[in-house]
Amino acid sequence: MHSRRGGRVFQQTHKEDRISFESLDGWPGSYIAGKGAYRDADGIVKTAGIFIGPEFGTVSRVDLVEAARECADAGFGVLISCAFNYEAQSTEFDKLGPLPVLKARMNADLHMQPDLKNTGKGNLFVIFGEPDIDILDAPDDKIQVKINGVDVFDPSTGEVRSDEPATIACWFIDSEYNGESFFVRKAYFLGQNDPYKSLKTSLKAEIDEEAWDSWNSDTSVPFTKPSTGRIAVKVINHLGDEVMKVYRVS
Repeated sequence: MHSRRGGRVFQQTHKEDRISFESLDGWPGSYIAGKGAYRDADGIVKTAGIFIGPEFGTVSRVDLVEAARECADAGFGVLISCAFNYEAQSTEFDKLGPLPVLKARMNADLHMQPDLKNTGKGNLFVIFGEPDIDILDAPDDKIQVKINGVDVFDPSTGEVRSDEPATIACWFIDSEYNGESFFVRKAYFLGQNDPYKSLKTSLKAEIDEEAWDSWNSDTSVPFTKPSTGRIAVKVINHLGDEVMKVYRVS
């Protein structure tokens, strides 16, 4: 979800997902700070409750649950949470009953907003979705992860669609996720516009093509099942937006 400075226009990665709020007002709630009204694809007016996270700190799953309850009690159709950071446990919380919960990540530029020029092009709020993956069995009781793209929720229609791997710049796996911090153990690079050439240009050096082939993949190498019972997958798109999701593995 992108926002124009000083405006009331929000969109996701694709321009057709744009939401234009007809009104955006304050709301005197314990968690909900704003109320926005917009029209869906059928022209029906819908309302969104806006939850704003702390300037310094992270939003927890408990925060999102309480905000969603307050949002539902107020009769809003969707919760939009805006925060600089989210705890890992909150990544799996995307709805409370029928109420969708959209987690927008705020760009750190907002800390310096008074000092930034108002160009109208700032990507200050981004809703990205979650990875769409398959966990595959591999020889010797190992597993592989295959990434199919990113599932993106379109709040104007209430539908979820899957974007192709071409929208992904890079993706990472923490194959021994401990529930607290993400550690990159596997890294892969996809994308359009010949990323191999771009990487060579950026590094100003030649790269071993065999090594690059192993990194330029939508399927990981086989790895041992995690002793923690969980893996985490992080995806970054071409706009620099990132999303992470935790998966249980037995």
